[in-house]
Amino acid sequence: MKAIVLVSGGLDSYLVVRLLQAQGIEPVAVHFRTPFYKQDKIKMMEDALKNMSRSLGVKLILENLNEKYFQAMQNPRYGYGKNFNPCIDCKIFMFRRAKELMDEQRAGFVVSGEVLGQRPMSQNRESMKLIEKESGLEGILVRLLSAKLFEATIAEQKGWLKPEALLGISGRSRKIQIALAQRLGIRQYPWPAGGCLLTEASFCHRLKDKKSYCRNFLEDFELLTVGRHFRLSPEFKFIVGRNEKENSQLEVFTKKGDVWIEPADIPGPSGLGRGLCGVKEKIISAAIIARYTCSGQEVEVLYKKIPETAAQRFKAKALDEEQLRALRV
Repeated sequence: MKAIVLVSGGLDSYLVVRLLQAQGIEPVAVHFRTPFYKQDKIKMMEDALKNMSRSLGVKLILENLNEKYFQAMQNPRYGYGKNFNPCIDCKIFMFRRAKELMDEQRAGFVVSGEVLGQRPMSQNRESMKLIEKESGLEGILVRLLSAKLFEATIAEQKGWLKPEALLGISGRSRKIQIALAQRLGIRQYPWPAGGCLLTEASFCHRLKDKKSYCRNFLEDFELLTVGRHFRLSPEFKFIVGRNEKENSQLEVFTKKGDVWIEPADIPGPSGLGRGLCGVKEKIISAAIIARYTCSGQEVEVLYKKIPETAAQRFKAKALDEEQLRALRV
């Protein structure tokens, strides 16, 4: 018997896979890629999943979510959480896809590592039942770590899963999971795999700004995770690197029509401007660069339009703190 197992890369994923294997079930691990994580976090999660796949001998499917997913996240039927996180709609979409994979892989049911009460919006009892119903998985979705706290599923009724082997974990503490990992001989495992950017207030502020001014607010989505962001006009945004690494990342994101500003003869931040850049936007952008190079002083900067190679040199006086805060996204 096969089971589709939705995995995130955290400890709960390891536990669910091992518990299924102990009951003679063949897990097929599925992880959905979304852009709503920083690139280093995505790499960490996928490295953990690949390690799990190798060490536990589990088939792993890494799947990119398609345009329909992004459209659903823009106008979620069940709304947003505290920030810009449409957690319920997100899970419904993923579980619907898991049901399709269940048929494709000829599996008998779907399993998740969710724990009742672990997350406020999507893992309370009411939301979990709603997600199960809306995704078409009533009776065939097993929340293995909290299974004793829900009605018996078809997998239990048919004897595919032994009732005595199911768990009844609830709440945010992870003491039970850690103790279970020790009993199962799992010595190395990643910490919880949370980190969705849509739950971070500062990031969501940037995303809302982008949605207000851009037709396709998911275009160049990764750019929202880099640097300090400033809205200079409805048509122009300026982003400043915090360090050398972010300066390099911004340079990778440049495309035709962008502007690039950096200090002329001394170390400092680089800035990427996108949109309609007039004289006013050019002067303010240079003043922002000056502010983060030598606060309160005049700085000579280089200004060029991508893909031009020649740069203009001119002096810019650092923007004061009040103006800076007013423009910060």
